[in-house]
Amino acid sequence: MADRVHPAPLLPLSTPPAPPTDNSDAAAETAPLRSATPAAAAAPGASYIVHVPKDQVLRVPPPDRARRYRKLAARPARRRMLRRACCGACCALLLLLVLAAAFVGAVYLVFRPRAPSFTVTSLSVAGLLDPSPARLDAAVRADNGANKKVGVDYRGGGEVSVSYSGILLATGRWPALYQAPRNVTLISMPLTGRDGLALTDDQRARLAEQAAAGAVPLTVEARVPVRVRLGKVLRTWTVDVWARCEVTVDRIDGETTAANRGCTVKAKPLWWWW
Repeated sequence: MADRVHPAPLLPLSTPPAPPTDNSDAAAETAPLRSATPAAAAAPGASYIVHVPKDQVLRVPPPDRARRYRKLAARPARRRMLRRACCGACCALLLLLVLAAAFVGAVYLVFRPRAPSFTVTSLSVAGLLDPSPARLDAAVRADNGANKKVGVDYRGGGEVSVSYSGILLATGRWPALYQAPRNVTLISMPLTGRDGLALTDDQRARLAEQAAAGAVPLTVEARVPVRVRLGKVLRTWTVDVWARCEVTVDRIDGETTAANRGCTVKAKPLWWWW
């Protein structure tokens, strides 16, 4: 019968000598990796507890967790890259806005654009109270004298209308032309009335009374597409300019004298605010 073999007792590991220091009294002690006594090794099947220092623990994930570890370890890097990309895009957009604002401000300070003024000098009215369509000829004075370096290019497709108490009397087209800086232009426009002018009996009677008194209030409105020329190089995009003039004429048949009660001009592009 074979003899039972008992485990041999483990020999204690020797403590490595401490490195020489200036102070010989303060010597560092290193804990042994294993410690065993004859009493603990005497019993067969006994369990052993091994104390390992924390600085000697290898922090490597087990094989079944390696994929998850790599995934979690790469997540902060992706977040940092996304954060850097967002910050770069925001900085680039902010820089473009600052450059655009600086360019617009410099252009405004150099050219000082101003809106031209409009005045209705005369209105020729024929057949306003007749059943046939009325015919009107309007003369408008456009003054660009406030601009020293800015020209106004009136594009085609503009519309002009004359109304009385909110009732449209006649419409026409604004001619296409270019107005140089410090220029005054007199523009004549034929206007054609609508068929079947919708005037009630009370409105006709009031219009006749105002014509007899020599004070007929009319409203002249114009919508003109305009492109501004800044010097000889720069040009803006086309914007619609709205002009509204309140006038008073002394008669409603034949050549009349128009008395202006005020004109307003409105246009709201990006940097040219009238």
